Amino acid sequence: MVLFLTLVVAIAGLVAWYFWSKAKARAALLQTPLSDEERRTIHATVPILERLPAGLRATLEGKINLFLNQVDFIGCDGLEVTDEMRLSIAAQACLLVVNSDQWYNNLTTVLIYPNAFKSRQQRHSGYVVTEQEIIRTGESWDRGPVILSWAHSRQGAANDHDGHNVVFHEFAHQLDDLSGGTNGVPVLATGQSYAEWERVFLAAFDAHVHAVETGRRTVIDPYGATGHEEFFAVTVELFFERPEALKQAEPAFYAELCKFFRLDPANWS
Repeated sequence: MVLFLTLVVAIAGLVAWYFWSKAKARAALLQTPLSDEERRTIHATVPILERLPAGLRATLEGKINLFLNQVDFIGCDGLEVTDEMRLSIAAQACLLVVNSDQWYNNLTTVLIYPNAFKSRQQRHSGYVVTEQEIIRTGESWDRGPVILSWAHSRQGAANDHDGHNVVFHEFAHQLDDLSGGTNGVPVLATGQSYAEWERVFLAAFDAHVHAVETGRRTVIDPYGATGHEEFFAVTVELFFERPEALKQAEPAFYAELCKFFRLDPANWS
């Protein structure tokens, strides 16, 4: 009995030490700044960072270090992954969570293709299952991985005022999925009301679907009308790249996104 209790205590101690050391390493990464060269790379490849308030830049660098430590980047179709690719994608992903408690807990892998890639998609209609091959610039799978076209990721980051950013889009899906399903309802910020999110979200989505179906020009990408999860992802792209336009088009939903991200990009200089 004494031996058994000693063994239990020893195992409990090892488990406690493991989680303590992991938390300590995480805290150290979050406090570690980027090198001067890394800093130059992210600001050259992700110009939106120039608009980020100065008080958030150290936090962003720490989260980039944590992301790079957690996630493996794998090149596909012969692509050799470079530090520029890692830093650019990590910086864009971490911008989404720079001032929140959200994190990509389930993500361990990012796959990068040189350009758009082929993806197989299944559709179910009763007992009939059809499969088609489509061309994509990005994909986000439940619990990872994220798959990206580097050509489109680089272009999306370089043009930070057009409202289109494939990295923001796919990592918005990753945040959405933390609630247990990709459905446009992520785990909200502390104190944020799910009832209010649902009311505002559905009103904005229904208005967007109606505008698309009636052929009206929309600020929000028409692709957002295909489902709640895509509406959330395309509005996240707009929130960061064209915040004034989104705020004018959907002020109530813009306010909900401000609460969720704890950011207000419309006020960034």
